[in-house]
Amino acid sequence: MDALDRRVRIRHLGLVDYQESLRAMQDFTSRRAPDTEDEIWLLQHPPVYTLGLKKRDAQCSTLQGIPVIHSDRGGDISYHGPGQLIAYVLMDLRRRGWGVKTLVGALEQSVIDLLGMHGIGAQRRPGAPGVYVGDHKIAALGLRVRRGASYHGLSLNVDMDLTPYTRIDPCGYPGLSVTRLVDLGISADTERLSETLIGQLMHRLGYNSPPCLARPGHGTSYAGNYG
Repeated sequence: MDALDRRVRIRHLGLVDYQESLRAMQDFTSRRAPDTEDEIWLLQHPPVYTLGLKKRDAQCSTLQGIPVIHSDRGGDISYHGPGQLIAYVLMDLRRRGWGVKTLVGALEQSVIDLLGMHGIGAQRRPGAPGVYVGDHKIAALGLRVRRGASYHGLSLNVDMDLTPYTRIDPCGYPGLSVTRLVDLGISADTERLSETLIGQLMHRLGYNSPPCLARPGHGTSYAGNYG
């Protein structure tokens, strides 16, 4: 990898509407140039169900009062809400020479490593992207690649209300059980966990240079501000 592939801009965005973030990721990817730095966006969403491309024909606008939004990521139906940490990875895969499977493996391993730091064994499952602790899913993955670049990423359940998962087949798997870090004895707040996750992502994604950090209120309006 060259020096550009080792640089990344980290954006801590707080609580962001799902559709707003989706439009921003699409816009960022459309505007990318060959020398655009990769970015990782750390954020949370208000309660929302999202439908991946496998559910492109589904007709539903709300479910038990929670919005249902069509997305352009891969996969089936998922849920996002406060207390879930999301990392959107906007990487130039073509420049890096990576395929989607390599990126998926790196994202999964980042979460596995984070859990291992707390003495928790976690696994991936062939054919079912994500991270599992026993029979329970704790992290979900969904990606889109366009113009040789990725967007979307991973979601990690920290201390969220899991009730909305009972109304769906998470990621399209009937009866799939989900869990969260707080139920595994990890009580660290989302802010601290986001820093730990960033460290693991930096390592597994090969970003060895110090990241450029941006936080809400410090020039981080991501809708059109990519410099």
